[in-house]
Amino acid sequence: MEIRDLNIPLIQDADLKNKVVLVRVDHNVVKKGIIHDPYRIDATLGTLYYINAKGGKIILMTHVGRPKDKKTGNINISYDTSVEPIVNYLQNKLHITLKIPEFFPHGTFGYLGIETSVNHLIRDLNDHTIDGIYMPNTRWFFGEEGDDETKDRFANQLAGLADIYVNDAFGSWQPHASTVGVSKYLPSYAGFLMQKELINLGRIYEPERPFIAVVAGSKFDTKIESLYTLIQKADFLVLGGVMYNAYLAAKYGISIKGIGDDDLKYAKEFVEYSKAFPGKLIELPYIIESDTMEGRIEGQYRTHKVSDLKSGDSLNYVLDVAKESFKDEMIKEIFSKATTIFVNAVMGYVPHFNEGTIALDETIDQNRNAVKLYGGGDTMQELKRLLPGLYIVALDSPQYYIFTGGGAVLKAIHEGSALGLAPVQSLINQKNNGNNRK
Repeated sequence: MEIRDLNIPLIQDADLKNKVVLVRVDHNVVKKGIIHDPYRIDATLGTLYYINAKGGKIILMTHVGRPKDKKTGNINISYDTSVEPIVNYLQNKLHITLKIPEFFPHGTFGYLGIETSVNHLIRDLNDHTIDGIYMPNTRWFFGEEGDDETKDRFANQLAGLADIYVNDAFGSWQPHASTVGVSKYLPSYAGFLMQKELINLGRIYEPERPFIAVVAGSKFDTKIESLYTLIQKADFLVLGGVMYNAYLAAKYGISIKGIGDDDLKYAKEFVEYSKAFPGKLIELPYIIESDTMEGRIEGQYRTHKVSDLKSGDSLNYVLDVAKESFKDEMIKEIFSKATTIFVNAVMGYVPHFNEGTIALDETIDQNRNAVKLYGGGDTMQELKRLLPGLYIVALDSPQYYIFTGGGAVLKAIHEGSALGLAPVQSLINQKNNGNNRK
């Protein structure tokens, strides 16, 4: 697939000279003030270099974490969800000066909007006194995730800072003010990372076959929609994590500690649905049961063969897929013959139960011919933690692609097209409405 086939406005078509460019990125890599992996930051550097080389002046923005309490609506502004570690990383890596505007919080509402204090930084940006501005965490602003009126007001304020808007935040697929609303008010374009992610999505939509999808998660309901799509689209679907436990409990009539009623309900529905696709859902044959979630404690965990389970059996916590699963001849053959492999999966309960994830990734790597597409988030983090050598190879190998947003990939898979993602659709709408004149 060629990116221009999607009819999306591209940054390479924009006139950036002497323009202030507002860039939405997904630099959501900070946990309690610490960057554990800068991959998502580094992935946007090509867009930032390009804007600078073409004479543009950059204002960056991203969300970090979930500072808004879903129950109360209160927004907690703290260093734990600050962009400051990201700014420090960029300044040290690129030898540039970035400034963060200072605003005043209004109680539990966070920041109510853009204050005039940002204007002096924009003057410094235009005078080349600083190299860029990095806005505070977008989710510290009341309007980012507010109702339609407050969201639109905040989007309009953001647009007032710049001449051009660039969305390079594929992983931020939610329809928020900074990802969707701004494009109503400014000429808007897709950055190079956004383009790269969309092109690689095409390798899932139109895969070279055989195509295997491996999906795991801590809850069935968060990924159920994409599972229904993948069992139709893929030649083989492999489950892991709590989702696999719920599937086993539903199919074999067994009890597994920690499986909630909702997960079991979704799993039962999926078991029934999967019967329409015989042979597609591949069961990994060995699982690890543990008496405790406190760690991999000798004498308190054991391996079970799935085919030995009987209706009415009761297991303690099932915290991993055993490595023996990937020595099974049928499993080895399926993975060795695959031409496209999509992975959004951590197979075990981290950080103690790792052998299933390690065995999965090593099995995939042994297939030298397949295209391997890894979802972001935990999948990427665990690949780096458990197999750092393979992670480094994967970053540069044409056989691998690591998406920056696993949730966004699953959402796009369910939609059946990248055009179903709200931020992408908003870019297309603005192009069709004539808002992207140079």
